[in-house]
Amino acid sequence: MGLIEIELFATLDLVGQAPGGPDEDPDDGFPFGGWQAPLLDKVTEAQIGAAYEGTDALLLGRRTYDVFAAYWPHQQGGEDNEIAALFNRVPKYVASRGDPDLSWAGSTKLGPDLAGSVREIRERHEHIKVVGSLNFVQTLLREQLYDRLDLWIHPIVLGVGKKVFEGGEVPTNVTLLAPPVADPKGTVYLRYGLGEGTPGTGDMSAPDRGVGRDE
Repeated sequence: MGLIEIELFATLDLVGQAPGGPDEDPDDGFPFGGWQAPLLDKVTEAQIGAAYEGTDALLLGRRTYDVFAAYWPHQQGGEDNEIAALFNRVPKYVASRGDPDLSWAGSTKLGPDLAGSVREIRERHEHIKVVGSLNFVQTLLREQLYDRLDLWIHPIVLGVGKKVFEGGEVPTNVTLLAPPVADPKGTVYLRYGLGEGTPGTGDMSAPDRGVGRDE
């Protein structure tokens, strides 16, 4: 059974909408499209490239797919050739309620049972990458249909926009898989794995914790 890895670029207040460009998600008037671009540097770009190593399928929401399909087929041979070659080569699976244009080579629309379709894809591939696709990610979070959650937290606060956790979250334990990595501009890379069980609770004022006690 393959691994499903969610890759999300977010602000400090966990806005994940339209990091790549001003025209990425303009329908609802989001004013900060392309917020990630000024914060990229060679350290972050190298980390992002390494995060895609071994990917053998992409699992995308409709909006992200449309953005990728309009961009990546035209980038081979350019500065982003390595990622472009990977994205153009591997199968692309698209979650959509509509009728997307699937002319990007290797693209397939998921069936109406998204959770069931994702489970089938997991049996066919080893490393399935979910990029962006915030609406679709809520389904994966709700169904706990992921193995790894990569969060790239950028040092800005926007105050508006679609959030990484926006309706799909359920009580879940996660495990930090590697020490956090920060680049010179302050972006922090956090890699979590899906843990077992649900969050526990405790009492910070319990006597054995020594909280508020005079020594």
